[in-house]
Amino acid sequence: QLQLVESGGGLVQPGGFLRLSCAASGFSLDEYTIGWFRQAPGKEREGVLCISSSGVRTIYTESVKGRFAVARDNAKNMVYLQMNSLKPEDTVVYYCAGSYGSSCNRNFFDAWGQGTLVTVSS
Repeated sequence: QLQLVESGGGLVQPGGFLRLSCAASGFSLDEYTIGWFRQAPGKEREGVLCISSSGVRTIYTESVKGRFAVARDNAKNMVYLQMNSLKPEDTVVYYCAGSYGSSCNRNFFDAWGQGTLVTVSS
């Protein structure tokens, strides 16, 4: 089974940037679509960005458009979430998730990482 581990979270000031990493193991990443999601306490999980196995990107939430970007390095079995111009409302736990195939349909993700906390505060 595909296993995913996120890293790179932490404390950053408003306007700052962070790069989250999602390390995959168990299978070759090039057959999987990877999505980034986030969830605040007491709220529903929200899709952020997705990059399909073929490299097609999907933005799930307009609030990150122009600020966040997703990239993958199949040779390293890694997917990255570059977050720029961070805002306090971006403070949540971020998860990466995997789905076999090339669809960014949010219902298809069945492998999840443990999450990494991002805190945007001065």
